[in-house]
Amino acid sequence: MSGALSDWIKESFGHKPRDLAGFERALTHGSQAAANYERLEFLGDRVLGLVMAEWLFETFPGEPEGALSKRLNALVTGAVCADVARGIGVSTQLKLGKQARDDGAADSDNVLGDVMEALIGALYLDAGLEAARKAIRKAWGDRVKTQGAAAPQHPKSALQEWAAANNRRTPAYDVVERSGPHHAPRFTVKASIGALAEATATGSSKQEAETAAAAALLEKLGG
Repeated sequence: MSGALSDWIKESFGHKPRDLAGFERALTHGSQAAANYERLEFLGDRVLGLVMAEWLFETFPGEPEGALSKRLNALVTGAVCADVARGIGVSTQLKLGKQARDDGAADSDNVLGDVMEALIGALYLDAGLEAARKAIRKAWGDRVKTQGAAAPQHPKSALQEWAAANNRRTPAYDVVERSGPHHAPRFTVKASIGALAEATATGSSKQEAETAAAAALLEKLGG
């Protein structure tokens, strides 16, 4: 099993691991063991942010900080990290408890996104920043350039700007419902601008649901 995991890591990240322990932990869900991916996720999130910021700084030399921040935020979301994880086959390597597997954790955006960041953290510890940089640039591929010439406007920022431009209250976000198991929650959030208009949306995290609700409200307002 360790040989197969080592081969998968080399194929996925371009690095033959010196020590598999960190990668094994990065692939372990809390339902399986107390020594799970959470600490490595914390580290990997910061490594990903640094590498992505550096990459965007190089790729868009004429853009101001605000535009670069919008690009960065769009590229490191849980959904994007999960999509990258699916692309390299993370689901087949996960160590999950039976209940978590039965509940669909192997295809949960929350779980896959967190594990992807944990794997980046493990790679950084095992091989250093340069190896992590190469792996991230390979895994994220064309996503940086296919955003388009203009930096993407986050729906929550766009809604706030619409409210300010139209002399309306600042948008409010309220969690209407939370359902599902701990590792694969579903949040329903209502976005509203005073009594003017409101819209609801559901996502696998509070942030994802807020973003979707903001987008739905913007569409309703014609923004």
